[in-house]
Amino acid sequence: MKSNHLVLNLFSVLLLFCLTANAQIENRTHSLPSHPRILLLDGEESGIKQNIASDAIWKTTNQFIIDECNKLIVRPPVERVLIGKRLLDKSREALRRIFYLSYAWRMTSDIKYLERGEKELLAVSSFSDWNPSHFLDVAEMTMAVSIGYDWLYKGLNPDSRNIIKEAIIEKGLKPSLDSKYNSWLKVSHNWNQVCNAGMTYGALAIYEDQPELAVSIINRAIGSIKLPMEDYLPDGAYSEGYGYWGYGTSFNIMFLSAMEKVYGKEYGLVINQGLFKTAGYLENMVGPTGKPFNYSDAGTGGEMHPAMFWLANRMNDPTLLWSERYQMINKKPSNDRLLVAVMIWSAGMTMDKITPPLKKVWVGQGKNPVALMRTSWTDPDAIFVAIKGGSPSVNHAHMDVGSFIMDAKGERWAMDFGMQDYNSLETAGVDLWNMKQNSQRWEVFRYNNFAHNTLCINNQLQTVGGYASITSSSEAPEMTNAITDISSLYTGNLNKASRGIAIIDNQYVEVHDEIETKDSETTIRWNMLTSAEVSISGNNTAVLTINGKKLTLKVKEPGGIIMKTWSTVPPHSYDAANPGTLMVGFEVKIPANTKSSLTVLLLPEGAKENSSLSVKKLGEWPDDKLNK
Repeated sequence: MKSNHLVLNLFSVLLLFCLTANAQIENRTHSLPSHPRILLLDGEESGIKQNIASDAIWKTTNQFIIDECNKLIVRPPVERVLIGKRLLDKSREALRRIFYLSYAWRMTSDIKYLERGEKELLAVSSFSDWNPSHFLDVAEMTMAVSIGYDWLYKGLNPDSRNIIKEAIIEKGLKPSLDSKYNSWLKVSHNWNQVCNAGMTYGALAIYEDQPELAVSIINRAIGSIKLPMEDYLPDGAYSEGYGYWGYGTSFNIMFLSAMEKVYGKEYGLVINQGLFKTAGYLENMVGPTGKPFNYSDAGTGGEMHPAMFWLANRMNDPTLLWSERYQMINKKPSNDRLLVAVMIWSAGMTMDKITPPLKKVWVGQGKNPVALMRTSWTDPDAIFVAIKGGSPSVNHAHMDVGSFIMDAKGERWAMDFGMQDYNSLETAGVDLWNMKQNSQRWEVFRYNNFAHNTLCINNQLQTVGGYASITSSSEAPEMTNAITDISSLYTGNLNKASRGIAIIDNQYVEVHDEIETKDSETTIRWNMLTSAEVSISGNNTAVLTINGKKLTLKVKEPGGIIMKTWSTVPPHSYDAANPGTLMVGFEVKIPANTKSSLTVLLLPEGAKENSSLSVKKLGEWPDDKLNK
């Protein structure tokens, strides 16, 4: 399967190279719209105002932005203060402030927002630099200043314009030409998306003053940003997970939307169907608890994602916004720095009329394949279960191949810690970004397989170079399921390992592992991380309790196991604390040269076990590909 995955990726690279090879801006005298030209042309505010007048959610969101701007009036501007090696939090705050203030001026014509925006722009323009050694900082600051320069252009003092324009050129665009700082041009992860978007905004802002420089920056971005866009192929599963989807994809869409506004829909970029399919990935990644499947470096909370509004608009499919609707109805308006873009991309969308999706299963291959399954989109007590394949070698990945999460009865029973703050590890001297097998990265408690809902074999780490695809799946209502072959993650310890996860009769979950040992006895540890209180109720059962609700964990096979728990107190001083959590599971010794199965049921209170489906071999599970 791994060879097929590599061939598919190679084909995708060649296809997109052919599509984009000639997609360049050739006319350096091309006449762009006058300022404002980035995202929202002069006069297009009327469409946003119509949305605000017709929908209470957009009215609330608009007022939230205005209220935030009113708070900014009395605050000092952003200052150049680094956290560790990063200026990023200041760049992000500058983007939030300048985007909001520029929007408020365009929507209200109130000069106080213009003046406060100009003050913020001059403050960051006076910084000694925008920290090019960590170029994300430059990218977000360049986007911030470029939006402010473009949107406030007609009201800015001429001297201020010159100062701001020079800052965009000298502190944003020119450092991106230095090979010390632009390695992001050749990578396929979020750095490429964010940095190319930021530089393109800078180029569009100063286009008439430096057309040669602007065109070269834009053409460079067109050629480079295809690399991360390939990572959405074939099905839209984003390799870096939920949190970085929000980062990389939103900035990718900011790039596409700006280019679309100025040049149209050409250059062979938007035709990548993986980019459109990724809307389904993101929508299905959040369970009925409102929490995401937070594998890799991701937080535990669900968020509103601006990019989803552009995707739903382009695909003319409002059902893609069902999860965004949940966030906007059930939470306070997001203080996202790109929230203004949502106001632009939501034209004509009435949030309270959005209907739920029809499909309850989403499966996507890619560098980190996932299968996402649920019993309902509208029942708050619905079961939601998700499993991932992939590889620890992917950017921001953990040793979590084969890991799963589960929601039921409005609670998350099987969970993932997600990320730890990078600065806390970097300042402790942890070799965090070394992805090699023996790297200190894998000693971080939250990053290795001992802290994830997967298997640990012979007390060893998963193999960094391993890869697992989703080998089969089915939407069969009696056994909705997905299977992944995780054998290559345990090279040297097992001959074969496959994991299947299924929702049985829309009532409970089965996790089924099939193992083939090598020529020595093998110790297998089955993990599940939970925030529940755990009571061992028998050798093969445990009762989990959250908020008075119960779930039974029952081991069907092998026999003779003893259920146990493990502490989540981490072993190192640099590890994040994990209060209110523990691991539950069991260990079993499998003889040499033996085929064995592990079957675990997760039964929410009231669920009835279907004995006719229990302990089926993975080869007997429904597979929709076989039925086509």
